Amino acid sequence: MARPVIALLTDFGTRDHYAGTMKGVALGICPDVTLVDITHDISPHDVLGGALELAASYKYFPSGTIFLVVVDPGVGSQRRALAADAGGYRFVAPDNGVLTMVFKEAAPKRVVELTERRYARPTVSRTFEGRDRFAPAAAWLAKGIELTGLGRALASWQWLEVPEPAVTGDEIVGEVLRVDRFGNLVTNVDRRTFERFAGGGAIEIAAGTHAVDKVVATYAEAEPGSVCAVFGSTEHLEVAVNGGSAAERLGLARQARVTISRA
Repeated sequence: MARPVIALLTDFGTRDHYAGTMKGVALGICPDVTLVDITHDISPHDVLGGALELAASYKYFPSGTIFLVVVDPGVGSQRRALAADAGGYRFVAPDNGVLTMVFKEAAPKRVVELTERRYARPTVSRTFEGRDRFAPAAAWLAKGIELTGLGRALASWQWLEVPEPAVTGDEIVGEVLRVDRFGNLVTNVDRRTFERFAGGGAIEIAAGTHAVDKVVATYAEAEPGSVCAVFGSTEHLEVAVNGGSAAERLGLARQARVTISRA
């Protein structure tokens, strides 16, 4: 029988003890678990950033993986804590919309609120529920507890408003959803929407007020230092600079407007 897997995604960073302490709690409950770090470098309190990184990664894990997702600006408040079964995976997270992108791709089979106290630590910190509520719940799932044992079933949960590209006969107006560590501007324009609009014809792309030279298949196809567009690993249009940072070069960040029009 394969060892259970818990994959962690947080905004805790690695300087402090937070991520490591959650792992310690999980190992104390389920010593056989394999722990995998997706990232702990989500910008502090950036729920949308967490949702996007989770959506970009979860499908590449073995079926049955448990995702422990803690990007939680509402820690200690009345916001609920969730566990969910969706797409052949299980998720433990705050009810703040961080699972929005996953749920859009794979409607959850069941969602429960983490109300069963026996599957949390005896005392739950108002500032570190990752340690005291979320990590124990994920570990008990890894140990074999059924999702429904963690608490009462829910019929609704929080959703994020994730911007969609606006498509007209003349143009697509999208926006930058995230900036990766290389400075690539990742937009909300997916390949299918782009190709349906372009139809094989010539198009022009502008990021903010800056013209993008051309669409390439790989960064190396662009001239060194030039601004280009490429479909990245998530099949969304990215504005990039070959060998540099598009974010720095163009002075753009999340919510920057990206326009695609027919030439």
